[in-house]
Amino acid sequence: MTTRRKFLASAGIGTAATALSAPSILRAQAPIKWRMQTYAGAALGAEVTKPAVDYINKAANGEMEIELYFADQIVPTGELFQALQRGTIDAVHSDDDSMASPTPLQRFGGYFPLATKHILDVPVMFNQYGLADIWREEYEKVGVTYLASAGQDPCNFNTTREITSLADLEGLKLYTFPTAGRFLTQFGVIPVSIPYEDAEVAVQTGELDGMSWCGITEDYTVGWANVTDYFLTNNISGAWIGSHFVNPKSWADLPEHLKDIVMAGIEAGAKYRDQWYWGGEARLRAKGDKLQLRSIPQKEWKVVEDAALIFWDEMAEEGEVAAKVVKVFRDYNEVIGNAGPPYSFE
Repeated sequence: MTTRRKFLASAGIGTAATALSAPSILRAQAPIKWRMQTYAGAALGAEVTKPAVDYINKAANGEMEIELYFADQIVPTGELFQALQRGTIDAVHSDDDSMASPTPLQRFGGYFPLATKHILDVPVMFNQYGLADIWREEYEKVGVTYLASAGQDPCNFNTTREITSLADLEGLKLYTFPTAGRFLTQFGVIPVSIPYEDAEVAVQTGELDGMSWCGITEDYTVGWANVTDYFLTNNISGAWIGSHFVNPKSWADLPEHLKDIVMAGIEAGAKYRDQWYWGGEARLRAKGDKLQLRSIPQKEWKVVEDAALIFWDEMAEEGEVAAKVVKVFRDYNEVIGNAGPPYSFE
């Protein structure tokens, strides 16, 4: 009996100890939560950012949860970098230009004039030509962790005014990216900077004549095809350059297997966008019923292409990093130019 009482007493103590320790075990198993903001509004973000977040949240199996916020929901898009650096948000999906990156790379994210021709140009230049190493090094210097880059759609024009020649660009008020706007001013374009979600209304009120922000897939997805009439098939860039960034502490605190899941999710999201944009651009040009297609003759458009090369020279003079990036653009475009169709248009 004595032995039995001692056993029961010990068992009771053990049970009590287990009960007391249970809350700490539950706390250890609570999911790691991140807040992530994308440059894209809700309609577009559902296609360009949410698939990656959904993949990560499902594959993490309760160990991690990313709360996704769309353009300007936590901070204005132009303050994304600062918020990420401070830890106000844990992750960002954006281009360097839109988020006002304080690095020399700001000019090269988003739509750098005529640097790309197709969506796959972006991952090739980053993974095969060294841009990823440059991006990683420059963001490490300013306290942000760079993860990966991918391409999206070309940068065309959707407008309320018909454009069939370069002269038609004169006085055109367009919502566009900072560097793209800087380039286009030489052709008479007036870049207008407003919050993303205000662009549609700005066209309706006449504050804007349209956008030079995306391809035709986005025009239909976000509603811009409802307020503009024409789509210019000439583009000033064949693919958007966008990246995923994280706060260094948030990334360091993540277990290795969850880091692998995050990277796999980013890759899955990029693969989804490849087919969504590539198929959408063709289908909506061929079958879309909202925007009338217009083109500037190639002989005349070559003036824009030649101006882009001069713009590259100007950017390369801004410093060593800029010169390295421009060299990659030159090297890659020389290769695809010599390769011919389908890599280049000539």
